Amino acid sequence: MSRRVVRQSKFRHVFGQAAKADQAYEDIRVSKVTWDSSFCAVNPKFLAIIVEAGGGGAFIVLPLAKTGRVDKNYPLVTGHTAPVLDIDWCPHNDNVIASASDDTTIMVWQIPDYTPLRNITEPIITLEGHSKRVGILSWHPTARNVLLSAGGDNVIIIWNVGTGEVLLSLDDMHPDIIHSVCWNSNGSLLATTCKDKTLRIIDPRKGQVVANNFEEPVALQEMDTSNGVLLPFYDADSSIIYLCGKGDSSIRYFEITDEPPFVHYLNTFSSKEPQRGMGFMPKRGLDVSKCEIARFYKLHERKCEPIIMTVPRKSDLFQDDLYPDTPGPEPALEADEWLSGQDAEPVLISLRDGYVPPKHRELRVTKPNILDVRPPSGPRRSQSASDTSLSQQHTLERLLEEIKALREQVQAQDQRITALENMLCELVDGTD
Repeated sequence: MSRRVVRQSKFRHVFGQAAKADQAYEDIRVSKVTWDSSFCAVNPKFLAIIVEAGGGGAFIVLPLAKTGRVDKNYPLVTGHTAPVLDIDWCPHNDNVIASASDDTTIMVWQIPDYTPLRNITEPIITLEGHSKRVGILSWHPTARNVLLSAGGDNVIIIWNVGTGEVLLSLDDMHPDIIHSVCWNSNGSLLATTCKDKTLRIIDPRKGQVVANNFEEPVALQEMDTSNGVLLPFYDADSSIIYLCGKGDSSIRYFEITDEPPFVHYLNTFSSKEPQRGMGFMPKRGLDVSKCEIARFYKLHERKCEPIIMTVPRKSDLFQDDLYPDTPGPEPALEADEWLSGQDAEPVLISLRDGYVPPKHRELRVTKPNILDVRPPSGPRRSQSASDTSLSQQHTLERLLEEIKALREQVQAQDQRITALENMLCELVDGTD
C-alpha cells in the first residue's frame, strides 16, 4: 500500500472568522450601482465605502476605530455630479484617496485625521481626460503620486497627481471595455482584462503589449460564479490568492507555489449573507500579535463587517515566517524618475513591533507653468500632437483675451486719471 503524502504548508489551516457584532459598521447605505468594482477601500487609518447619495456621487470615510452605528448625518465626501464607481487609497499617504465617477472625472481628496463637521466637497485636484465614465483606479505601487485610471472610452491614463499632468495615455490597446487593471510589484508592467476575453501584459512606458497569448492555463479551478464577478486579492507575502464572488457569500483561498500543480486549494470561508463589495487591508494594517494574515471588509446592504484570516498558533512571540518585511508607506521613486525608465521595488518595513501609521501628511499639488509645455519625446505617449497643439492654442487664445481685457482696463483708467487731473487743474486755476 502506498501512503498519501500530505503537502507541507504553514497556511494549510488558515481559517476565516467574522469579527464580533460590535466591531462592525452599521447603518451605512451601501451604493446600489451595478458596477464591478469592490465599492470599498481600507488602509491602516480609514475605511472608505461608496454610498447612496442624492444629486451626485459620494463615499463615506470612517476612522477604523469608529465601529458601531454610523450617524445618518455623518459627513460624506461629495463633489462628483454622478455616481462614484471606484475608490482607492494612496499607498504612500494614508490620508489621500482617489475617486472615479460616471461623470468622467477623477478626484483626489485629502482626508483629515479629525472627523469633519460637514461634507468634504473640495478635492485637492480634479483630473479630466476621459470622454466616458471612469470605473477603474489604481495607484502605482512604488512611484510617488502616480495614479492609473481606466474608463468606458477603452483608454488607460496614467497621471502625475502632484502636478495634474497626463504622463501617459494608452488609447489603442483595447478594442472594448476594460474590466480590470493591476500593476506588478515594481510598477513596470500592467495586466489588464477586457471584454474581448483577452488578458494583456502591457509595458506602459513603451506603449506596447508584451504578452497576451496564454494558450494553456497552468491550473484550472471550477468556480460557482453565477451570481456575479469575482474580486481577486493577492497577498504576495504569503502567496495566497483570495477570490470573493460579488453577490456570493463565500471567500475561497488558494496557495500559489512554484512547483506543479502551482495552485493549491486551502479552504472556503462562508457566511449566510452575500457580499456587495469587499475591502482588503494592506499587510501593515494587520494585528501581528494574533497571527492575522489577512483582513477583509465585507459590504452588506446596510453594514460593513470585518472578516479576519488567521494562522492558528499558540505562541505569543512574533512569527517571522508569517510576516516577512512588507511594503511600507514610503515611495521608492518620484513620478518623473519612473517615467524616465527607472524601476524600483517597494521600500519594505518590518512588522516585528507592529505598525503605527504616520501622522497626517498633506499632498501638495504644484501645477506647472502652462507656457512651459513641451511636446512629448521618445516612447513617452501622453496626448497626441494634435491634442497638445489644440490645447496650447486654446491656452494662448485665453491669455490673449485676458491681455486685451487688461489693456482696455488700463486705457480706461488712464482716461479717468487724465480727466481727474484736468478737473484738478481747473479748480486750482479758479482759486488763483
